[in-house]
Amino acid sequence: MAKKTSRPVEEQSIDPAAQEMLIYAEQIGLSTAFTRVDEMAPCNIGGAGMCCKMCGMGPCRLTKDGSTGICGATIDTIQARNLARGIAGGASAHSDHGRDMAFTLKAVANGEAQGYRIRDVAKLRYLADFYGIEIEDRTPAEIANDLADLYIAQFGQQKGELVVTRRAPKKRQEVWRKANVMPRGVDREVVDTLHRTHIGDDQDAFHILEGAVRCAVADGWGGSLIATDVSDILFGTPAPVMGEANLGVLSKTEVNVVVHGHEPTLSMMIVAASQDPEMIEYAKSRGAEGIVVSGICCTANETLMRQGVPAAGNFLHQELAILTGAVEAMVVDVQCIMQAIVPLAENFHTEIVTTSPKVKITGATHIEFHEDRALDIAKEIIKRACDNFVNRKETKIPDLKSSLIAGFSHEYINYMLGGSYRGSFRPLNDAIMAGRIRGVAAIIGCNNPRSNQDYLHIEVTKEMLKNDVLVVQTGCGAIASAKLGFMLGEAGLDQVGPGLREICETTGMPPVLHVGSCVDNARILTVLTQMVAEGGLGDDIDQVPAVGMAPEWMSEKALSIATYCVASGAYVIMGGSNPVAGMEKVSNSQFVAEEVISKEWERLYGGRLEFIDDIDEIIKRTLAHIDKKRKALNLPKYDPARWGASGDRRMVEIEELPLMRREEALYGMPVGD
Repeated sequence: MAKKTSRPVEEQSIDPAAQEMLIYAEQIGLSTAFTRVDEMAPCNIGGAGMCCKMCGMGPCRLTKDGSTGICGATIDTIQARNLARGIAGGASAHSDHGRDMAFTLKAVANGEAQGYRIRDVAKLRYLADFYGIEIEDRTPAEIANDLADLYIAQFGQQKGELVVTRRAPKKRQEVWRKANVMPRGVDREVVDTLHRTHIGDDQDAFHILEGAVRCAVADGWGGSLIATDVSDILFGTPAPVMGEANLGVLSKTEVNVVVHGHEPTLSMMIVAASQDPEMIEYAKSRGAEGIVVSGICCTANETLMRQGVPAAGNFLHQELAILTGAVEAMVVDVQCIMQAIVPLAENFHTEIVTTSPKVKITGATHIEFHEDRALDIAKEIIKRACDNFVNRKETKIPDLKSSLIAGFSHEYINYMLGGSYRGSFRPLNDAIMAGRIRGVAAIIGCNNPRSNQDYLHIEVTKEMLKNDVLVVQTGCGAIASAKLGFMLGEAGLDQVGPGLREICETTGMPPVLHVGSCVDNARILTVLTQMVAEGGLGDDIDQVPAVGMAPEWMSEKALSIATYCVASGAYVIMGGSNPVAGMEKVSNSQFVAEEVISKEWERLYGGRLEFIDDIDEIIKRTLAHIDKKRKALNLPKYDPARWGASGDRRMVEIEELPLMRREEALYGMPVGD
């Protein structure tokens, strides 16, 4: 069979730095995910969710109308099982991250974690008090110990309700109870979902997906929220910090250590070790001028938003960073790490170092990370990288990087809008109610090499900004915007609608807010919850003019995130492949699983999930949904012509209006005759 021809680099990535490295890879005859994806045709049966591999009688591929698996399982059952298992896989990954963070908090509280300390005592005290833990006349360590115990218990709890779900709006909690999806314990729901999808168990698509929703809620309002909270307590709640993004952050003269994965416990220690004067002198003794730590994927977001550590790129940059020949060590922990980086690194001097007890890669160096020796282990890794500097040969680092501002936690947004004494989401709510901001779009998620890297993220972002939609981003989507320069106060304001531009110019905030890593999508839920609590935008998340989307999704975690956002009341759009699409030749009607995630979930939770592969349709449906929610709240119809004049000129125009129309002009709200 003839080898398929790869797409031109312009169709593989819109990032000029990535394009440069892809051309170089082709010149030296090395493959990457960008080329391998063109050689690997997707299975249209499995991709449509119509292949069952749950037992040894199969696999069963259902391609004809009315066909069933050997056990009699229908297409609807098989699709629901496959989707539910994907959601459970994603929930287990993010929630296990939260478990590890809770155990780290416990170790820090008991003085058993080298190099760590509690950095945000205020958040520690707030959360402990919220959950009913005594805080008066107690040390931070004592409070942290009890909070850690509470969090750890949430994973193994068998009955009752996850205590962390109390952070959701009260009305939303009642929705979950009524729909029987209030989670009992994080691990309990993951096991329940895997059990019910085993051969011979749950064979009703509606019931299977009910369990999957409960599992996803346990992730978003359980494990993921715990991970975010503990990271803030230990490493500091993010506030705006300057940083840089793209492969140009790698240094030609210094030791380059790239951290990649998702858990901040190791990466924060790597950063600390790299700044130790002893380590810097050690690097100089090996011929380097210093040490540069940069990040890939969500580890990049974790270190960027708290320390300003530069981001070398998102998910699809992990191979490209090695191709520069400038990386002494790529240090990985868990999630989104390609096995391909090890054989690729053999062509260069880069050492791949795995660190998690859960993750080994054949051919990589394994240095297991433990919190009780955290700083010592980090220094050991840094020393190995310094020793490897002498093996560096020719480098090819693209001279491309962009400045950015990251670190917009919901706590900082609250402060940004009102200051220390009047912190409030009121200005944001008022801007939406008036129509200066049409609504909010959370554009999140992965890169997928079957897409043109970053294209969908960036095009959707551009259209949202033009239409006065405030954009918040996490994960690889956030790094995509960072590389394009959308995360600066003055960034792209010529491309931003007049109402949103007024807000950005007044506050100095970027038109795209970086709110963290993928696990920090829980942070977006807390923002929406605060907006609801502030008033004026309904009494639950499903009433807020907001949309979530993952234009280039590729992981099971994305399925879990999408599902817990839907269960929270959000309309969520996923770009690319649809795992419950089915095939037209099998049925001309909508399959049950696809009907459940859209129509049935909207009836139960006020949110729905749709898979759309056309970018124009994504934009159209997003804006239509925002406008529908505005109308339901009796807010003024979006009209960009009302905004955008300079402050002085607008005030002159307003003074010339009849008295009864001045308030309407100022605040966008009709006052009547």
